[in-house]
Amino acid sequence: MSPIRALRPADLPALLRVQLACYGPGFNETEAVFAARLRQSPQTAWCVDDTARPGELAAYLVGYPSRFGKITPLHGEFEPALSPDCLYLHDLAVSPLCQGQALGPRLVRHAWAEAQRLWGLQVSALVAVQGSLPFWQRLGYRVLEPQEGEMQRGLAGYGPDARYCVLQSG
Repeated sequence: MSPIRALRPADLPALLRVQLACYGPGFNETEAVFAARLRQSPQTAWCVDDTARPGELAAYLVGYPSRFGKITPLHGEFEPALSPDCLYLHDLAVSPLCQGQALGPRLVRHAWAEAQRLWGLQVSALVAVQGSLPFWQRLGYRVLEPQEGEMQRGLAGYGPDARYCVLQSG
């Protein structure tokens, strides 16, 4: 099994192929958006190579150090917090050809360990979309219903089934 490694700009074409295979219309983000995210938070973007297909990715995960309750708009740029209190996971995708290898949970555990090591973070958050809520719940994330305001508006941009989810350590 390939190790988890940092995502690089050269990986973006392969990342876009995984994204296209995993997400429905409207959820696919552009290479320019991902390139900006890599510049904004390179220490929170990881991937696993597909050992059966050289040059392809088996899975990737991108996030950034954020503030609790902040929801990155779909297709929006990351805004890493100078004093983060939360690791925001924006995008996790596993190639359909590589599913069943626990790559998603492995990437999430890695991200969580890095957030604790780098910033001492004890909270992680994300927006669950496209029926992924059961996956996130198996990893310990719980739905947090946003109150009126910025969180609710941010969540609405992901569609009616989107859910804001939170994981707290301890």
